Amino acid sequence: MQNYRLITKKGEGTFSEVIKAQSIKTNQLVAIKCMKQVFQTIDQLQNHEHIIKLIEVLYDEPTGRLALVFELMEQNLYEHIKGRKIPLKQEKIRSYTYQLLKAIDFMHSNNIFHRDIKPENILLLGDHLKLADLGSCKGIYSKHPYTEYISTRWYRSPECLMTDGYYDSKMDIWGAGCVLFEITALFPLFPGSNELDQVHRIHNIMGTPNPKVLDRFRKHATHMEINFPYKVGTGLENLIPHAPKDLVDLIKQMLVYDPEERITAKQALRHPYFKELRDQEQQKLLETSLQSIKLLKKNDDSLMEEEQNTSHILHKKTLFNQTNKVLQNSFKNKNLHLLDSVKLPTLTKKQADLKKAYGPAHFQTTKKKSIQYEYILYGKKANLGNFLNTLRHK
Repeated sequence: MQNYRLITKKGEGTFSEVIKAQSIKTNQLVAIKCMKQVFQTIDQLQNHEHIIKLIEVLYDEPTGRLALVFELMEQNLYEHIKGRKIPLKQEKIRSYTYQLLKAIDFMHSNNIFHRDIKPENILLLGDHLKLADLGSCKGIYSKHPYTEYISTRWYRSPECLMTDGYYDSKMDIWGAGCVLFEITALFPLFPGSNELDQVHRIHNIMGTPNPKVLDRFRKHATHMEINFPYKVGTGLENLIPHAPKDLVDLIKQMLVYDPEERITAKQALRHPYFKELRDQEQQKLLETSLQSIKLLKKNDDSLMEEEQNTSHILHKKTLFNQTNKVLQNSFKNKNLHLLDSVKLPTLTKKQADLKKAYGPAHFQTTKKKSIQYEYILYGKKANLGNFLNTLRHK
């Protein structure tokens, strides 16, 4: 903690408090989450663009407290819509929900569910969304029962409200559906004052479920008497009359009472409401692929050009060697022909003796390489007159 300068408290929850701080070494502004109890590590969730990034874990030995240093975001989704009178544009609602579902889908694909999806745990930096507060995460294949009151009440799913901790990852989809309604309507969908009031509010709008669903809940319920009269809900349409039909349909599928019939995050991402965003992603992917193909083709063309240049150079070198050899042979043949065409006088006995005594080597030292000299080099008869004159001068 001594590496950070604490600035102000950003917020406080049941299990932790968040403090805005600044790194003494880099001056980077960060959000430090001080845990009030032991937490489980979730390193496998750190490589996603829509999940908050953990920068550092600090341990304060004197107090035994752990502090998590996260990247700093501008605000949470609740702060973004708080006090707002004019509804958000559909482009923003669609984008925020798409990013949230991507984060949830990534967590579920890694066999982890969040358990506390609500606007306060969804952070924004500009229009970029990241899911935060990962301290309540649970493994999908963990043994039941789970903690009953882990999720914030207004966003708690029916199976979480009624059973003794017999819920699963589908509770995240219910919470995300409540968030989607809230950023559309600018008010919470089920603001219950207690667990029983929460259930009644759900029934008032969504209606009571199939009795078989309640029978299944009843098998794992001891804290609540599950005996609700049949009721037809008022529906969502009257609460958000300005919302497009495909958005209302998506909320309904995310708020299906029976968790076994509730839509998954992956299925929600394929809903018609997000068609425009999926098309944009496909277009970007196509453009990226085309750029990659162009780059590969450019590299291949450069490699082929380099190979062609190398081949051309080798070909020129081969031609040069062949031409040089032909020229050398031609020069040699012409030289021999010239020497053969010279008629030299017959050597006298004295000249023959000198040649025999000194040999052709003496003629290699002469400055003027005469035809006779060439003849001696090739072992032919030569006139030794030049050599004798040289000897006389010496």
